[in-house]
Amino acid sequence: MGMALQALGHPGLHVTVFDPDTVTGANIGRQLFSEAETGLNKAVALVTRINRFFGYTWEAKGKSFPSRRKHDDDSPGLANIIITCTDNIRSRLDLWRLLKHHRKNTHNDEKTPIYWMDFGNAQTTGQVLIGNIRNKIHQPASTEYHTIPRMNVITEETSYSTIEEKDSGPSCSLAEALQKQDLFINSMLAQTGCDILWRMFREGRTFYRGPISTLTRYG
Repeated sequence: MGMALQALGHPGLHVTVFDPDTVTGANIGRQLFSEAETGLNKAVALVTRINRFFGYTWEAKGKSFPSRRKHDDDSPGLANIIITCTDNIRSRLDLWRLLKHHRKNTHNDEKTPIYWMDFGNAQTTGQVLIGNIRNKIHQPASTEYHTIPRMNVITEETSYSTIEEKDSGPSCSLAEALQKQDLFINSMLAQTGCDILWRMFREGRTFYRGPISTLTRYG
């Protein structure tokens, strides 16, 4: 998407990836890792490969996203679009506690959080949801459709107090990992999320906040 945007005159993307985990045998095959990357940090492995392939200068941080604010001007990792693919509720709630401090921001720079896109999935189902971090974003008048000033983020749409979270633990093999997440669920959701972002960049709008998808039923 970065290359396509640049070809259309857009300045492109700068991405910083946070992940404390390392590549294991359970990741190879289900995700885009090779045996040679076993033991490497996931963020470092992916970003290094992308930078070499495209000539980018994206950044990798081999740690969790710093969701605790030290000072108003000290929020490492903040960007215009925050994307999360986390497997626990606590990390989402911690992140939202940080992002809420920026809801009344009116200035714009590369460190101003504006949108939060969250991915979540089970074995064969999943969802993507994008929402506004700011209270409201002024929308231009339109005769084609009704605009809305704000889209809720995932923590405003889900009552996490009613969800009993279970830690399934790490998978020891690819076969075991596929019992928890089927082969194409992650890639299907990733393509859907990228399409939403692509249309926001390309057309300056989105008609959808995100889908609920399943691998077991089409149509």
